Amino acid sequence: MSPLKPIAAYDDFARLDIRIGKIVDVQPFPRARNPSWKVGVDVGTERIMWSSAQITNYEPAALLGSLVVCVCNFGPKNIAGFTSELLILGAKDSEGKVIVLGPRSEVAIGEAIF
Repeated sequence: MSPLKPIAAYDDFARLDIRIGKIVDVQPFPRARNPSWKVGVDVGTERIMWSSAQITNYEPAALLGSLVVCVCNFGPKNIAGFTSELLILGAKDSEGKVIVLGPRSEVAIGEAIF
């Protein structure tokens, strides 16, 4: 377990656009330094947003249609020539595998996290 981070102001949290997204596309990403998928996520906007996600412990078919929690406003990041636009949130299990965070029941795509 890591120690708690320093106190942050609520305004820091409020500036983040964290919302529910639905995975609609998963593609191989062989150029990534660490094993990753290119993941297309519908976050309730006019277009699909893309992420380079180190979640290859999941097969693409298992990810498709999944509801996930995403940070949508970090801005684009170039990863091995691919523009990653959002961060899919997750946590590591006891074996070090990333477990994708998602709602426990059905939630509307684009719904804000607070």
